[in-house]
Amino acid sequence: MRRALSEGSFAVVAKKGDRDSGTVILTVRQRDGMTRLYQAATGMDGMRVWHESEAKPARDIDAVIARQSAQDMDLWVVEIEDREGRHFLTEPVVSAVQL
Repeated sequence: MRRALSEGSFAVVAKKGDRDSGTVILTVRQRDGMTRLYQAATGMDGMRVWHESEAKPARDIDAVIARQSAQDMDLWVVEIEDREGRHFLTEPVVSAVQL
């Protein structure tokens, strides 16, 4: 969030989950109304990796988050609005998560 804010983007924690074991989802809303979803996961090497969805209308991404929130009360959701669609993640990002 700090990186996004320092670069002039908007970032907010939209939903707080469990501090120690909650799953994290990041959404990046673009100027064209499309949104990408990034889900944190642990790779085979034990390091964090982010799975990136294809860009979809915001309402489709919101529906995915609503379904996951209903199943996982510990879920964290961070939202970024960035004109260029930047995610500001420093860990590896793997493309094409199916929603």
